[in-house]
Formats: sequence, C-alpha cells, structure tokens
Amino acid sequence: MSQERTELAELVLDVADQVPPGRVTTYGLVAEAVRAASGHGHPRHVGTVMAVYGAEVPWWRVVRADGTLPRQLRARALENYRAEGTPLSPFVPVRVDLERALWDAPTEWRVPTVGPCA
Repeated sequence: MSQERTELAELVLDVADQVPPGRVTTYGLVAEAVRAASGHGHPRHVGTVMAVYGAEVPWWRVVRADGTLPRQLRARALENYRAEGTPLSPFVPVRVDLERALWDAPTEWRVPTVGPCA
C-alpha cells in the first residue's frame, strides 16, 4: 500500500470515528471532508478504506446515500443501530432514516490538513 493511500485512509478513519452514536454520515460526506483536507477523496475510496480498516472505527455509522450498508453487514449493523437508538426507516429493514439520523457536520469534523497526495 502506498504512503499516500495510508494518509488518506487515516483521514477517512478520523472522520468516521467522529460520527456520534445514534447518528450516521455517508460515504460521500466523508469523501468531502477528506477532499477538503487533502485535495483528494471519493466515495468509492471511502468504501474501500472502510472495507479494509473499518473494524477500527464505528463502521456502521458510515452508510450509502440511501441509508443502507452492503447486505452482508446489515444484520451486524442493526444490532449497533438498536443499541445506539439510531433512527431507522419504518418501511425498509436495516435502512437508516437519513432525515433524522444524518450527521452532516463537515465544519465540525476535525480533519488534519495533509500535504498533496499524488
């Protein structure tokens, strides 16, 4: 893994770790915060980082734009959502109600600025 990738991965994990219990953010919003700090960042990169390193942070708090996670993670995520009181959709099993649960706080995210990552 390249050094640039490692720095970006650390930024992604920093942001994911800041999402409060009972709230969620999206891959896209994490990518925006990382891009603001580093000049680089894409939702798919966030997904890759979460797939590889997500166990180090509350991974269930970073969801797709529709409020879901990949099917294989939904049962484990549901346990965490219930424990934290995360608002869920009454119509779709294991979909977070983004209107009530979204933590869209990029100005509050404390993401250290890093040098250019090529």
